[in-house]
Amino acid sequence: MSDSGVISEDTARAVDTGRETLGVFIGAARKRLQVVFIAFVVGLFGGIMAMRWFVWPALKRDLIRQLGLGSSVEVIFQTPFDVILLQVKIGMVVGVILALPILLYYAKAPLAERDIVPDVSVSIRHLVGAAVVAIGLAVVGIAYAYELFFPLMFKFLAGNAMSANIKPMYSIVAWTQFILVLAISFGVAAQLPLVMTALSYLEVVPYETFRAYWKHAVVLIFVFGAVFSPPDPFTQIMWAVPLLFLYAVSLYLAKLVTLARRGSERIDLRGELRGRWNVLAGSAVVGFLVGYAFFGYGGVTLLNRTIGRFSAYSVPSATRLVGLGPDASLALCGAVFALVALVIALCYAVYDAIATAARAESAVYGGQAPKPENLNLDVLDAAGVRAAPDARFDAMDEEEALELANEAMETGEKEKAGAILDRFDEAEERREATESEEEGEDESDEHAAGEGAEGETAEGESESGSVFSRTSAGMLDAFTEEETTEEDIGGYYHDIRFIVASLRSRLFWLVGWFMVVLAGVFAFLYQGGLGFVRNDFIGRIPEQVLRQNPDALGWPVALHPVEALIFSVKLSTVIAVVATFPLVLFFLWPALRERGFISARRGVVSVWAGAIAVTIVAGSVLGYLYVAPSIISYLVRDALQANVVISYRISDFLWLVFLTTAGIGLLAAVPVTMWLSHWSGVIGYNPMRRRWRVFVLGAFAFAALVTPDSLYTMVVVGAPIAIAFFVGLAGLWIVTLGGRRGGGGATSTDAETEERPV
Repeated sequence: MSDSGVISEDTARAVDTGRETLGVFIGAARKRLQVVFIAFVVGLFGGIMAMRWFVWPALKRDLIRQLGLGSSVEVIFQTPFDVILLQVKIGMVVGVILALPILLYYAKAPLAERDIVPDVSVSIRHLVGAAVVAIGLAVVGIAYAYELFFPLMFKFLAGNAMSANIKPMYSIVAWTQFILVLAISFGVAAQLPLVMTALSYLEVVPYETFRAYWKHAVVLIFVFGAVFSPPDPFTQIMWAVPLLFLYAVSLYLAKLVTLARRGSERIDLRGELRGRWNVLAGSAVVGFLVGYAFFGYGGVTLLNRTIGRFSAYSVPSATRLVGLGPDASLALCGAVFALVALVIALCYAVYDAIATAARAESAVYGGQAPKPENLNLDVLDAAGVRAAPDARFDAMDEEEALELANEAMETGEKEKAGAILDRFDEAEERREATESEEEGEDESDEHAAGEGAEGETAEGESESGSVFSRTSAGMLDAFTEEETTEEDIGGYYHDIRFIVASLRSRLFWLVGWFMVVLAGVFAFLYQGGLGFVRNDFIGRIPEQVLRQNPDALGWPVALHPVEALIFSVKLSTVIAVVATFPLVLFFLWPALRERGFISARRGVVSVWAGAIAVTIVAGSVLGYLYVAPSIISYLVRDALQANVVISYRISDFLWLVFLTTAGIGLLAAVPVTMWLSHWSGVIGYNPMRRRWRVFVLGAFAFAALVTPDSLYTMVVVGAPIAIAFFVGLAGLWIVTLGGRRGGGGATSTDAETEERPV
């Protein structure tokens, strides 16, 4: 531990290393500040100019006008500084990307001197080659996204919004960032072959690991596509299929480089080629004959006749292609074919020799990564077993040793069986010696510490184990009138664990019901539900409100390409949570009753669920018919009288509709839940009245959690919940005559008898 007794030595060492690394980077940047700054400035102004002159015009041309969306999709500016700030932001990112490699190059030597990074020298040729490959793969990935994925995706998103009568009026900031983030994600995903090949070649992640976990890779690719692409199956397939093909190609390339690395260390390449000289020479001769026959005996004519059915292109003859006489042209064409055949045969011979050696090594390691513990003893003889590394037998258990020895005995290799058992016995002796040394060190430490060590250890364990209890007790003391002890916290902790554990066997039903409701609501909204809600709701606004400006029906608008979809997901999740809560309460009721938190039977849940469901539905209908149209009508009338353009965002507008419809039902459910809690004996009137501050604070805390935009929205949501609580409290005060008359399971003596069985 450090001097403070709080931060461990490992943490302090990691902080010091990070501080030292940052200092090295700052020092390197200070010495080469001019070069790094020039690279940053070039990237900054280059990014700004590229956005102004090339990127934005190309995006509008290719992703809006050429898709036939020019009359329906608009790109707008929300603030006067949108364009310049976005240009500067993108320019700074480009500048950092250009300056970072230079900074890393200059910081490499100081970092290696301090042993922060390994001192590995890589030639400029290898760096340039890797950079060219990475840039090429990124260009291919971005080109695929720009030419194929983006047009289909934007057509779908714009069509989905317009089908719901939502105006696609994209903010230039959100639209540009959305395109750039997706393009960069495709460019990064295209680096998969390079990354997998490099990791396999360096044995950081062996090829066998990528091969063994290919199913996990497929699942991750589809999950990644579900997050970063629209929810329709076609665009997800367009995202996932190229990545799956890329993973397969990367896996094959990783296999090739792994074979080349492992096999090249164990073969004499020149000797292998000399041993196959006849195959190489025969391939060259066959190639020459094929080329000579193709150009000299009607092959060109036959090929042109076949191509002529589909295209006007024709293959030139040998004379036209080379420009020499007939014999010389045929000989030169044959020589070119011979060279190509020789190169192909040479590559195959090299690959076959390397693959043969690598397969031999793979057999030695059982097809797994070449590590000592993976050594395959079946392919070794007795001498090989005696020469095998100790790590193989250290990782072996008695059952495996006996099985290998029996297999050797069955094949008549008694000496090998004895060698396996001898090496295993040696490993057991080493393991026992190590354990005895550790026990001896522990005994000496205990003896040196004296008799007080045991007491201090027990005290330390009890102190460390009670940190949570002491902290929780201190926090709860601020909210209770009596002192909360650690024993109370421990009891509550075990109660909570027991209650949560009771849901484990019901998790399948809970998750299944949640997903069914989520999928059903989302399917309704996705298949035109947003348009139905929008049209039906606007149709309830009085005509005299809209008569002043007929164009006011153009709202709401979508400022982000996926704003409507994201709102559908959020609303579906909220409804699914509300629908799942009664089921959770139904499954929790026996555990709550067993631990003494409630006394009513589980049949009360049915009454609760029915009453709350009726309340929510009735309140939502009331809000949909009267409250929401009145509020929206007032807001629209006020905006039209001010002669301003109405462009409500789809998310803000529909959340307002939700809060003024379903929100009314949820508010009405608050006093109903309080009355049910009192009559069923869960929480009586007196505890509610005495702890009204806790309920009010909880209401505002919930509002702050679900509406994190501003203090204003927290008050708008939290205040009605608090008012609904006081309405429920007033109803209970009337029914219970100020708390003097009990009801249901609650009695007037709840304040004095709040003990629960332990």
